Amino acid sequence: MQNSQLTLDEIDRQVEELLRRRTELTLSGTGSTGYARCREAMAAVRQPVDHPRVAYQGTAGAYSEMAALSFFGPNAQCLGLDRFENVFEAVHTGAADYAVLPIENSSTGAIRQVYELLAQYQHYIVGEDTVKVEHCLMAPEGATLDTITHVYSHEQGLFQSDRFLAQHPNWEQVPFGDTAGSAKYVAQTGDITKAAICSARAAELYGLNILHRGTNHNSSNTTRFVVVSPVMELRPGADKIGAILSLPHEVGSLQRILTIFLLHKLNLMKIESRPMPGRSWEYLFFLEFMGSLTGAGMDEALKELAQSTSYLRILGNFKSSILIS
Repeated sequence: MQNSQLTLDEIDRQVEELLRRRTELTLSGTGSTGYARCREAMAAVRQPVDHPRVAYQGTAGAYSEMAALSFFGPNAQCLGLDRFENVFEAVHTGAADYAVLPIENSSTGAIRQVYELLAQYQHYIVGEDTVKVEHCLMAPEGATLDTITHVYSHEQGLFQSDRFLAQHPNWEQVPFGDTAGSAKYVAQTGDITKAAICSARAAELYGLNILHRGTNHNSSNTTRFVVVSPVMELRPGADKIGAILSLPHEVGSLQRILTIFLLHKLNLMKIESRPMPGRSWEYLFFLEFMGSLTGAGMDEALKELAQSTSYLRILGNFKSSILIS
């Protein structure tokens, strides 16, 4: 796909072409594979699982676990796993009913691995939640700011707390697999020279004292999590649609997609590109737009998207957790 600045005449021509395709689709009553897969998934939707088993990456006290409990409530059976891929595998094999995964952070942007795994696994997004990040410095009983020599946390926790840590240049910063895991490790050592940066919940779980709250310099730092299911669900209030697509490598292909959103008055909230595995200089686009799969006119819009893309997969329809002012 090449980038090109299109003239108004070219945009008008693309609109006319899309209108012509719309007529053809109405007469034929069919769409491409991506559209057909979406219709099949909608026909096989399941009801939300009661008392679900929910997998997440990390250790108890992680922000991912907090997101899982926020979305599903205290009756959820939460299972912490080492890696994002282990979480997807748990859903794929039936070891978990759902997965809760971070997809983007308001300060550091998209979580690349999660986007790539969404493309790899044929799962569906059925919900989302946001968790405000408030990192805390915590240490075993008896520790003070003066006794600390080493601070443990996930590299993002250290990065997001860099201004606070800069005030203590003698502390050695040690990256750890996840924030809650660092708190668990520090608690196990009982060493007053060691501290962790994690959530307040982790301090409570592992019996650590909080020495400083809000080590992250961005007080509005928020992480958005998606809830992933092996089967599509259409929960009440679903108002956002996720999709993956690839485009013909030709001038104006992305513009045609944007024109479809314009014609159908669909609010495109996000577009993220990732390289296609094994395909140099070709990309998958992850889109999120407001709407309902069962809403008026959406069926026609999906047919047109399918006809204008090389590949299309609808990731799901779910309720947005982000308030837009």
